[in-house]
Amino acid sequence: MWRYREFLPLAGADAPVSLGEGGTPLLRSRRLAERLGIATLWIKDEAPNPTGSFKARGLSAAVTRAALAGARSFVLPTAGNAGVAAAAYGARAGIAVRVYAPKTTPQPLLGQMAAYGAEVMTSDGHIGDCGKLSRAHAAESGAVDLSTLREPYRIEGKKTLGLEIAEQLGWRLPAAIIYPTGGGTGLIGMWKAFRELIAAGWVRAPAPRLFSVQATGCAPVVRAFEAGKAACDPWPDPWTVASGLRVPGPLGGAVMLTAIRETRGGAVAVTDEELTASSHLLSSLEGVDACPEGGAAVAAVQKLLERGTIAQDDEVVLFNTGAGVLYGRDFK
Repeated sequence: MWRYREFLPLAGADAPVSLGEGGTPLLRSRRLAERLGIATLWIKDEAPNPTGSFKARGLSAAVTRAALAGARSFVLPTAGNAGVAAAAYGARAGIAVRVYAPKTTPQPLLGQMAAYGAEVMTSDGHIGDCGKLSRAHAAESGAVDLSTLREPYRIEGKKTLGLEIAEQLGWRLPAAIIYPTGGGTGLIGMWKAFRELIAAGWVRAPAPRLFSVQATGCAPVVRAFEAGKAACDPWPDPWTVASGLRVPGPLGGAVMLTAIRETRGGAVAVTDEELTASSHLLSSLEGVDACPEGGAAVAAVQKLLERGTIAQDDEVVLFNTGAGVLYGRDFK
């Protein structure tokens, strides 16, 4: 992703902390598209990233800037994939990482964090509870807080999702992007990327319609969007097998809602049964190692088509945000 360094927070001879992240495939779907009844469907598959998910992008950027600024330790709460990426990039930079994760986090993800040398602290409750522990540790120890949108650079790494889509489509933009959202940095980052590309004259307006996908067991963005609210209210008792969507009070909720509305997009919730079945469909029809969040995006396309929110002749990009194998297939 650092081939886009002119769009990224690097200056002069700054060298990024990198493991080769980015450059993931944009796959033309044929069998899945036919099954869903849509003419042009692309799958942006983030599983091939070095740490198995899209989180590699944001953490590479965040660790890069913090390391250049002299950071000596990191801390963050995680639902899984962000902790894996933070641990890996911290190891790459030679900087200690502490991670707070819910005890319900899939075991393979916790194991990966430990394998990269992170200090893994598990806790009862959800990621919001872990965030409180993480911020307390940061205040006490001076560790740099890498939490979503509590530092300015993870979103810059996620911005490269939008830059890559534009380049991979020959510097044009799709009609719609279907994106599974927990904390929302990916959706916000793409919104930022498309605005910057349009302003620079690299692509033509309009930006793609951005659609947030959540699970019915934790859907604060969907609820706020449907109610016409400007911000999200915390979701009580969040639960979904898609751990990356289990974010009851996203800090970037208001910005996500602005991005969705500005692009004339929307927000849709799918059940765990729907996202699980759809993840298996994505894997079996297209050979993609689909995570449950990727399955949620597939299920959302089907719902949006049924509602007439997106048309059969729209060019649509959906995201598989990580590797299903890292969940231990517990979501079956």
